[in-house]
Amino acid sequence: MTNLFPPFEPDRKNGRRRFSRLRRIPVRLLVPNMVTLLALCAGLTSMRLAIEHRFELAIAAIAFAAILDMLDGRIARLLKSTSRFGAELDSLADFVNFGVAPGIILYTFALHELKSLGWIAVLVLALAAVLRLARFNVALDAPPKPAWAQGFFVGVPAPAGAMIALLPIYLELIGTPHVGLTAVVASFYIMGVAFLMVSRLPTLSLKKSGERVRRDMVLPIMIAVVMFFALLLSFPWTTLAVGSLMYLAAIPVGVLRYRALARAHGDAGADPLDDLNAEVKPAVVPAAHEPVPEDAKPTSQGSRKSSGKNAS
Repeated sequence: MTNLFPPFEPDRKNGRRRFSRLRRIPVRLLVPNMVTLLALCAGLTSMRLAIEHRFELAIAAIAFAAILDMLDGRIARLLKSTSRFGAELDSLADFVNFGVAPGIILYTFALHELKSLGWIAVLVLALAAVLRLARFNVALDAPPKPAWAQGFFVGVPAPAGAMIALLPIYLELIGTPHVGLTAVVASFYIMGVAFLMVSRLPTLSLKKSGERVRRDMVLPIMIAVVMFFALLLSFPWTTLAVGSLMYLAAIPVGVLRYRALARAHGDAGADPLDDLNAEVKPAVVPAAHEPVPEDAKPTSQGSRKSSGKNAS
């Protein structure tokens, strides 16, 4: 008789089991996935809150999901519990939290006034999120980027895209009047954010810069973080609105910084605005009558390496 629940084997490959049926799974392997599931619960709850017209709490739930999304990958690397299962689960949760939930909130808030046109904007945002996450999963098997390029995302990441997509709600909550064109402007703005998510624009990433801090910058950074959270708690909608505008203004800065680094390292071809399209290059298959080059023959080391869980 087979077990009702199959054993948890996140890294099972080629039919081989990493863990025996009788061997217990370390708790550290479950912790990052539990954090991801908590983020998914927050995203799903935000949709319920939006349907109940409790938009402040709905936005707070999305922000909480974004914080958990930043933590789960770091926890996985800290506990050495990264797995392909965790990466796939994280992508599915990100699609719901940052692709579906923000669209539902925006549609309930204002886009329902446009009926089908407003719903099209919601669909574009959701499709952009899922396409971006699919591209990210494909890139897990791609060769690593050069060290200088690891401080950049390709396009706007899903959590940031969700938070800046909610900018029309922030503005109205701080007192911007709701006029007849509010829904129209919001729909075009949301579709613009969707295109930023699937674009090839290099955007600044804090992943690498957050790993090491200069000693003389420790106190200023601590003060800045405390001030940010104090402002966020005291003036949440103003802080989120200003933060969204600052993020949008930083996108051209990221593009210029990326191009400058590419030129400095003599790697102009790595500019994502030119020819960074192929994350995974297909192999060239010769014709039947052509000999196979020696460097194209498979080797014993040609197996794919499973990548760890990273932020999207």
